[in-house]
Amino acid sequence: MINKDNYKSLDQNILELNEELDRQESNTSCFLVKSANQWINEAKTRPIPKLLFDSFWFEGELCILFADTNVGKSILAVQIANSISQGIAIEGFKIETSAKKVAYFDFELSDKQFEKRYSNNYKDHYQFHDNFLRAEINTEAEIPKEHKNFEDYLCASFEDVITKHEAEVLVIDNITYLKNDNERAKDALLLMKHLKSINKTYGVSILVLAHTPKRDASKPITKNDLAGSKMLMNFCDSAFAIGESSTCPSSRYLKQVKQRNTEQVYHSDYVPVFKINNPFNFLLFQFNEFGSEIDHLKQFDVNDRLDRDNRVIELKNDNLPNTTIAKELGISEGTVRNILKKAA
Repeated sequence: MINKDNYKSLDQNILELNEELDRQESNTSCFLVKSANQWINEAKTRPIPKLLFDSFWFEGELCILFADTNVGKSILAVQIANSISQGIAIEGFKIETSAKKVAYFDFELSDKQFEKRYSNNYKDHYQFHDNFLRAEINTEAEIPKEHKNFEDYLCASFEDVITKHEAEVLVIDNITYLKNDNERAKDALLLMKHLKSINKTYGVSILVLAHTPKRDASKPITKNDLAGSKMLMNFCDSAFAIGESSTCPSSRYLKQVKQRNTEQVYHSDYVPVFKINNPFNFLLFQFNEFGSEIDHLKQFDVNDRLDRDNRVIELKNDNLPNTTIAKELGISEGTVRNILKKAA
């Protein structure tokens, strides 16, 4: 007589057989084709994604955090990584996972600069959890012959860290280091494809830091503000941005711009607002309040706009390029083009 355990074993064998057939098909076919019910039944065996950093980033996602230069991407990213490594939420926000091993790839700071941020003037250093691994480029390493270039070697090295150090979460700070010209769609596509492959193959969660080109500070943040936005956004599961307050320069706010596992919780009418602070030996985003994005955008009255537009025309008459005009006036190059077009 076949008991229930035998049935379970038979079901498991069928599932494993289907998975093996899928693997064989994946090597020869462009598509994996299954019935809708089969997709759902296989999905049932995988855990429901949990919050890593509230609704901004879920377990198993490839997520992008982007902002302008010197706004605090690295400060927030280390704070998030520290939270995940301990399984302890950032104050004011949620985490649903237990402590995980995090590998933080730091292409921005030297070890001494990192030390300064997480100490009290190089004394009384903050003690990170052993789950927090930090990696930086080994400048003495030679590219092995099997890799065609440095970028290819770098991407393969991510996988080595996952397998050798059992990292479950990767934070890459930042994407502009990995490709010489991230603005090009081709480079963005190749990089994001590789990261997405790592994400799916190993089941790791990945947070990628990226930058925005100079943007119009009077307009809300959108996904189009991300450098190389179209390709990067296509391949990520979620994305959120840091905005710099124009009304209070020491304040920052966070806004979701893409999400798949949740509705948009932190939108223009409900953004968390922070102050960058170092209470003792840990530089961090300290939650202050929830607010509206419009309260932090650069405001122009009619006279301000006229003065700005006239100044753009004056600078253009001095034969300055649009990029220089945009930088001097703190507006986007697109705004400069629109002003000049209207004046023509």
